[in-house]
Amino acid sequence: MITAKTKFRIELGRYLTLTFATFIMALNYRTFVAWGGLYPGGAAGLTMLLQRIGQGLVDALGWHWTVPFSPINIVLNAIPAWIGFAYVGRKFTLQSVYVIVMSGLLTDLLPMAWLDALVPAQELARLQTDPFVTSIFGGILFGFAMSLCLRCNATTGGTDFIAIYLSEKKGRETWNLILALNASILLCGGYIFGWSGALYSIVYQFITLQVVHLMYRTYQYQTLLIVTTRPEKVCEAIYRLSHHGATVLEAKGAFSGEDKSLVMSVVAADDTAHIYAICKSIDPGSFIDTISTSRVIGRFYLRPRD
Repeated sequence: MITAKTKFRIELGRYLTLTFATFIMALNYRTFVAWGGLYPGGAAGLTMLLQRIGQGLVDALGWHWTVPFSPINIVLNAIPAWIGFAYVGRKFTLQSVYVIVMSGLLTDLLPMAWLDALVPAQELARLQTDPFVTSIFGGILFGFAMSLCLRCNATTGGTDFIAIYLSEKKGRETWNLILALNASILLCGGYIFGWSGALYSIVYQFITLQVVHLMYRTYQYQTLLIVTTRPEKVCEAIYRLSHHGATVLEAKGAFSGEDKSLVMSVVAADDTAHIYAICKSIDPGSFIDTISTSRVIGRFYLRPRD
């Protein structure tokens, strides 16, 4: 049984990790994203588009103040956060709101003079004039920060709440919805501020997705085909480790003629390494084939968010 002290340590570690992730996000927004005129996906990208439009109006009126990032971002995330709180999970949503608020505040508060001082003047001048480099490094940083948030059972907000709600509650595909929103942001940004930043934002978002794909594998599925002589023990181990069932088929070795069983199970990709190890300990002579699975239709266990 987990003690209260242990739970406190777990939660403290979770929020420290989320705080570090929000600092990375804010640092990325103020440096690489700003230098390249880039637009992240989702609510953050729409916030930056509105912020830049508002800043242009403020400058045109001759007012000497900076349009803040945080208030716009919080307003845009209000309805998606309510959807997450009502339908996805309260703890998950509260942790995501923490990420939204902290990343916004840090984005507004981090001093640019201090950030510029971290990079040599020659390199800084190159970064500020090379959108390809900024899009690559910015995408890596944001993907890393997003993966940390996802591993701590939180999200960066915006369309993530809606995507999770539609995927888990309604069984609907969300890729087209997110793609349409991101494409609209890029088109508007390109039309108003020039196409260079919009086009390099595609590179930025692609790199971000690749980093998340490598670091966070919960929603990636794999089909395991396990040839074994101890199917009952293997099925028990799969269920104990991943809470997924399995199907057992009778099989025969074509070369040896020995009767065997084929255990088939679809599991989350981040569970496969543990399943490999336990299956080999149960049956050292087992043969395991892994197939990447793009879609699962039917009952499939998902870890609870709260």
